[in-house]
Amino acid sequence: MTDLVLHRTAAVRTPDGALLHATVDGADDAAVTVVLAHGWTLSQAAWDDPARLLRPRVAAGEVRLVRYDQRGHGRSSWGSAEPVSVDRLGTDLAAVLDALAPRGPVVLGGHSMGGMTIMCLAAARPELFGDRVRGVALVSTSAGDLQRAPRTRAERVRRRLTPAALTAALAGARVVERLRQLVPPEHPRHRAVVRDLLYGVDATEEMVRAGAEIMHASTVRAFTAFLPALGDHDKRSELAALIRVPVEVLVGDSDRLTPVRHSRQLAQALPHAPLVVVPRTGHMLPQERPGPVTAALERLVAAAAGDRAAA
Repeated sequence: MTDLVLHRTAAVRTPDGALLHATVDGADDAAVTVVLAHGWTLSQAAWDDPARLLRPRVAAGEVRLVRYDQRGHGRSSWGSAEPVSVDRLGTDLAAVLDALAPRGPVVLGGHSMGGMTIMCLAAARPELFGDRVRGVALVSTSAGDLQRAPRTRAERVRRRLTPAALTAALAGARVVERLRQLVPPEHPRHRAVVRDLLYGVDATEEMVRAGAEIMHASTVRAFTAFLPALGDHDKRSELAALIRVPVEVLVGDSDRLTPVRHSRQLAQALPHAPLVVVPRTGHMLPQERPGPVTAALERLVAAAAGDRAAA
């Protein structure tokens, strides 16, 4: 028999008027709430596999699971803030916590841009960590240095041209969207590009197609508007709040977007955070290897539940 789980959807309004689409699974009186933030050009669906593995704990009342679409992604709107920034995403996450997890211990999980979102929340609202937030999983992410300083004249020129190129892409978003439909996710060339950029050697065709479909549902605006925001993200000197809580850092050894060096930097900055490097795995770690990701979340939940019982 399938475990029955309470399920509902919610809309969280941010200070600048964005509506964030969220799903909540589990009872309001569950021991710990897990809140998961997804990455760039993805949606909450990128966490489907860990969510499936957590389902028995949700059904047992041990975990309440909250997933949401970041602004401009999935079913969430953009709001009025311009330009977008990862700091703004941290503010959004605070709104999600206030609306959907106002009481009890919380464990945060962030993949890629979602991990950066958590770092921005920690920098802006350090008082939440150690009180409401009792654990953090940072998956395939970075504290900064994603856009290294240009080393050659050609790189310097390219850096100067990037803003103009992004503006042009935004202006022509509708045209680009029509062209994009000519090479949909089921096209072998589309999947080949996605596999090369985001997946490890063991990823199945089903995994690659599922990831490609999630990204294909994203808009050109999400791609172009957040690209400079990711380049500007730098919280390497603002991680102090994360030292107060258990943190686990995970990355695939074949990650091309946030290579292993970024996770090593996080582990060095957070000396009590174990680093798990998953072999033969790319950037889409929650989808490619949901087992290690879920195990890390479960360890953090157990620690948070233990803290609650001790209190």
